[in-house]
This record gives sequence, C-alpha cells and structure tokens, in this order.
Amino acid sequence: MRVALAASVFFIGCAPLFAQAPAPSPGQSATPAQTATPAQTAAPAQTATPAQTATPAPAAAPAPAATPVATQPAQVDDSDVGFKYSLPSDWEFVAPPPAPKVTVPFPELMTKKGDACVEVVLTAKHGTPAAVVVVTALPFACYGQSLKPGDLANFGAGAAGGLKQTFEITDPVQGNYTLGSHDFWIERAKGTPKGDPENPFTFEIACTVLAKGAVCWMTMATDWHSLRAFERAPVTLDGEGSPELVPPHSFVPETK
Repeated sequence: MRVALAASVFFIGCAPLFAQAPAPSPGQSATPAQTATPAQTAAPAQTATPAQTATPAPAAAPAPAATPVATQPAQVDDSDVGFKYSLPSDWEFVAPPPAPKVTVPFPELMTKKGDACVEVVLTAKHGTPAAVVVVTALPFACYGQSLKPGDLANFGAGAAGGLKQTFEITDPVQGNYTLGSHDFWIERAKGTPKGDPENPFTFEIACTVLAKGAVCWMTMATDWHSLRAFERAPVTLDGEGSPELVPPHSFVPETK
C-alpha cells in the first residue's frame, strides 16, 4: 500500500515598523506696525513683532526593548506512536498553521480515515536560505490497520513522491539499514524547485515501522552541515535509544 504525503515549506517574512512624529506647528505671522494718529505728532512707528519660532514637536519616546520570547525546542515526543527525535538547539521550531474551522451538520461523522491519518508532528528550519526538516507519523489506531516491514518501500516511496509535484528530482539513491530492532528504508536525491534551477537542495527521507505506527523523517538540506544535523540527531524508537537517526554508510549495500 502507498500512503500519499504532502510536504509543505513555510516562508516567514517581516516588515519594518516606522514611528511617525507629529509635524511641527507653523510659525505665527508678524504683527504689522501701527501708523501714527493724524491729530497727534507723529510718533515713531512701533517695530514689528518678530514671528514666533515654531515649537519643536516632542521627541518620540524610544520603544521599549522587546522581551525575549522563549522558543520551543525543535524536537518531538510522540507517545501515541512511540518515538522521540531532537534536532540541535540552533534549529528553529516552526508552529503549524491553525486548522480551518469548518461547520458541518453531522460532526460525529467527520472522522479521519486512511491517508488522512498522516500527521505532521514536527517542522523545523535552520539558516538562510532555510534548511527544513519535517517529521510525519501514521498512527495505526487511526489508520485502521498495521504496516509491516515489507511495506516500508511503498510507504516511503509514497511520501517521497509528493515532492515531485513541486521539485525536479534527480539522482535518487535508496538504501536500507537497522536501528536496534527496527528496519529503515531511506532515499537521498538532488532537487531544485521547478522553474528555479539555481537553488539546489539535497532531499533525504527515512522511514520505519513501529509498534503503534509508521514514521518518516524528511529533510530539504541546503548544505552538508544541515544534512549532517538531520542524520546525527538522536532518536528513540519504542523505548530503544539511538545516538543518530541515520548511521554512516547507510547507502552502502550490506555484504553477507
């Protein structure tokens, strides 16, 4: 069976804010000199009152220093499926977009089934341009059936296939490896956004089957350092810990 998976990349922009000071008050016009009264001896004319200078506007008060906001670590602890995964501290957690609110006449019938059970449980980014890591999970309790290790290739290929809608994928290489008692399927490929061949990425996806669900880790790496951070991040699978998600030489065929 093949599970289709849509991968999303988040772009965050910000615009500077400008404070506007009130315009200065215009100067008052000069008072004209008074003329002498005809019946009286001409008195010297009074000198004109000089125009008052514009009152400067008060300087804008400096904006208070922003209070540092505690950032959420780029890690996931999914007890429903049974795994943990932690990226380095300099990776930034990306909050998922709010789910749209939909009003339906029979909400009790709106239950997730099949491919809709696939959940994005972690999205993180690093650097500029951003390298991205996305972790997806398929809980068997929602899916209605379990996957077996023999289904890994189809499960992983279905997840990787979603990238081809947005990227030109070339030079794919597949492999298999084991962490503890868990078998992994892995694929690495080069890719560029369609219509933008000047921005190459390295895509890598690794999938496994756990007791309560299946999990795929996927990265869009911009360089060797971001790819290594993805592969060398520690992971726990059904209580079994491993110091790294992807061990070295995972793409080298095993010799027996």
